[in-house]
Amino acid sequence: MSFSIEGKTAIVTGAANGVGLAIARHFANKGANVMLADMDEPQLVKECKGSDDDSSIRYFAGDLRERLTMANLLSATLDAFDRVDILINGSRQLLTSDPLDLEDDTMETLLSQNLTTAYRMTQLVSRRMIKQAAGQEEGQVGAIVNLSSIAARRTHPELLGYSVSCAALDQMTRSMAVALAPHRIRVNAVAFGSVMSSSLKDTLREHKSYRSDIEDHTPLGRIAAPRELAESVQFLSCEGAGFVTGQIMTVDGGRTLLDPVAAPAH
Repeated sequence: MSFSIEGKTAIVTGAANGVGLAIARHFANKGANVMLADMDEPQLVKECKGSDDDSSIRYFAGDLRERLTMANLLSATLDAFDRVDILINGSRQLLTSDPLDLEDDTMETLLSQNLTTAYRMTQLVSRRMIKQAAGQEEGQVGAIVNLSSIAARRTHPELLGYSVSCAALDQMTRSMAVALAPHRIRVNAVAFGSVMSSSLKDTLREHKSYRSDIEDHTPLGRIAAPRELAESVQFLSCEGAGFVTGQIMTVDGGRTLLDPVAAPAH
């Protein structure tokens, strides 16, 4: 059983920072060809600076909510690497909102960013995977991993749009897994809890007590390192996970195992 992704070509969206960037770096370190995609071009340039001579790393800047931008991303990937074997749908956004505010369009914004973009990228890239595998009788044709969140299973009214978009993404993952299974393309998701991303670091600097709150509600008692999430994504992407599809892998240190209402003291 091989967990290697060496020589594979991966598109990672949402790769300018945070978890998406950690995954892109990890894949590159493991020998994969990586196309980093995000709308934040200055940050992409900054992160890829010094890798100009590295033929295994490229970046693409654009708004992936636009169909033409998606098509251009795929074309840029094929121009650079000739094929695509792995898609990581990591482009995601988290916004708070008031569920009773009639003027609030957060739900529409997050469904577009967190669900529709991943759905359309999956459609586009899977069609290319099928085409390039013509005549291939066996083996994995492609792997797609969606980045989700444990928010899909928790209830936080102020995160209604985010929670709903993640729950919808989980269901899309299952449905596309069944649709693409005959083509030997696997589709899975990683639902994660608190990961020490740059945004979380900023939050912890402003709200110092938040760290202990997270740790107290996590059985493993700590916040995950981005590398730990990247390794879970690698597993779902590699041929060693060849019989795993339609699954939502929870990487949260056990946080969803706890009842948020504490039992009374004896």
